[in-house]
Amino acid sequence: MSLGPLERVNGRWSAGDRTKPGGTWLEFSADGLLQHVSDSEEQLIPWGRIMLAGFTFGAKHPPRGSHGVRTLFGGGRGYVHMTLRHPYEDWVVSFDCHRRRYRATELVWWETLFSQTVAAGEAHRFGDADWLSRAIEELVRQRPRTARKIRQAVTQARSA
Repeated sequence: MSLGPLERVNGRWSAGDRTKPGGTWLEFSADGLLQHVSDSEEQLIPWGRIMLAGFTFGAKHPPRGSHGVRTLFGGGRGYVHMTLRHPYEDWVVSFDCHRRRYRATELVWWETLFSQTVAAGEAHRFGDADWLSRAIEELVRQRPRTARKIRQAVTQARSA
């Protein structure tokens, strides 16, 4: 199962291409958001530190509401922008996108799901693979398209 850059492998959810030689990807563990970077140590950001979160694709700081063309057609990089607490800091982690094409609506679904969940103080739920699977299945089942419908569907999916 996958949703945009998200995929479940061996019972755990991750974002990015885990198979790319020398690649970078994110793993949603019970302890936090774990960034895997080739040739360096993993970085763990505990769920309790994440206050705000959003995504960009294709460029670290693209114009608001845009996603890089290369990302939509496969390849490129994705970025998770976060505000962390204790100590307060802005943090950006990146991941390599898969070669497969990402659907623009799936990117919006994922961004809305992650940002709503973090804003509700429930970032730790991303470490629960079964909860995330249910939430994604609910979004895929509903297939919302408009901004209002996406927000409503994500709210419903978060309680699934």
